[in-house]
Amino acid sequence: MDPVVGQLLSPRYEPGIVALSFVISFFGSLLALLCAHKLVRRDGTLDLSMLACGAVALGGIGIWSMHFIGMAAYRLPVPIAYDVPLTALSLVAAILISGIALYLAGGKRFTRGGWLAGSLLAGLGVCVMHYLGMFAMNMRASMDFDLLVVAASVAIAIGAAATALWLAFNLTELAHQFFAAAVMGMAVCAMHYTGMTAATVVCAGAAPAAAYLVGDGNMGLAVFNTASVALIFIFSRIEIDDWLDHVKARGQ
Repeated sequence: MDPVVGQLLSPRYEPGIVALSFVISFFGSLLALLCAHKLVRRDGTLDLSMLACGAVALGGIGIWSMHFIGMAAYRLPVPIAYDVPLTALSLVAAILISGIALYLAGGKRFTRGGWLAGSLLAGLGVCVMHYLGMFAMNMRASMDFDLLVVAASVAIAIGAAATALWLAFNLTELAHQFFAAAVMGMAVCAMHYTGMTAATVVCAGAAPAAAYLVGDGNMGLAVFNTASVALIFIFSRIEIDDWLDHVKARGQ
């Protein structure tokens, strides 16, 4: 039965896609943290290509892709589409903010001030992306937000980002990087699903008019495929960088 105007809409989630959203966030965070350790070359200069890879891995995959795969798990009794310009803006914001956060945390050398600034920015970046992504939703419904729950989602994002960045830059073994990536992945997911609970969705008469929309089903599949390709590319870039370092070390 179709919902009527003014009816409170109760969402449900597909557990398998929720789990997939964490997997994507974990691998995006892991590659971002591995890139972060390579931001500074042996001669002390900043490797801009590695910074770009880290920003895409964290912002584009760990945060943005996680959000929209998580949204593919979100089910309402009304069709959902996404405003393309706002969705694109959320991607650009996530990548730019993540790149600045990684640079502040470890672009030169790890400092307490840089870590705090990077953690704050990374946490806020997760939140900015998430709520921009929610405002990009186009559907026959309106949303109101519980500000206390929104504040809790911001606190979760900042606190866990601080933990993940500290672990990433102070514990260098690969197992520690996996743990830090798991913390960051859980942070992004916890922020996302906490933020979703902040929204009360009420059926409206019609969806807002928008010039450029993409359907929910197409969005989830496109994001997953693009994120998979980007993960492979960034992993290859890291492996090539490691190989070049090994060659240089043998030549000295």
